[in-house]
Amino acid sequence: MAYDLEEQEQLDELKAWWKRNGNMVTWGLIAVLAVFAGFQGWKYYQRSEALQASVQYEALAKMSVKDIKDIRAASGQIIDKHAGTSYAGRAALIAAKANYANNDAKSAKAQLEWAMGNAKEDSIRSIAQLQLAAIQLEEKAYDAALKTLDAKHEAAFDGLIADLKGDIYAAQGKKAEAKTAYADALTKLQADGRLRGYTQHKLDALGS
Repeated sequence: MAYDLEEQEQLDELKAWWKRNGNMVTWGLIAVLAVFAGFQGWKYYQRSEALQASVQYEALAKMSVKDIKDIRAASGQIIDKHAGTSYAGRAALIAAKANYANNDAKSAKAQLEWAMGNAKEDSIRSIAQLQLAAIQLEEKAYDAALKTLDAKHEAAFDGLIADLKGDIYAAQGKKAEAKTAYADALTKLQADGRLRGYTQHKLDALGS
């Protein structure tokens, strides 16, 4: 194909420019493609990991608390291999429940502490927080329980947190603090909820 003089000059300029900058452009394109490929690969890995974790969690959720060895093995695998998924925190709660039911409060507390610090869902962290404080209350570790409840939690759990604080203060014989905590809980629990009635009963039992 024949080019006129102007087209030839433009072509020569393009060739010269490409000679000067071609490598840089090529490497730039390669870098962009590598980033895109890496992003797509990461998304695939995350989907694959979540799918594996969901299958393992489904099997774990069906186990009886009596199958403590199987629960420990299954939950441990999910936590170790899929800690970045939401299923790890949920698995920790199941393991804690099973350990507690089998009179292993130490392991239950360890699982709940892990869930508090590592679960991906705010609600799971808050549930672990309540359960851990309840065990500490049962063990009469009152200061530890209050410290646990003072940790950051989801706002939806404010009422339950306050109610449990009331239980701790009541167990310590701190009547004024217990009344304040129960009164606070009543302002935050659902007005038509069953738990609100229990809290009101506990507050009434403390007298004036």
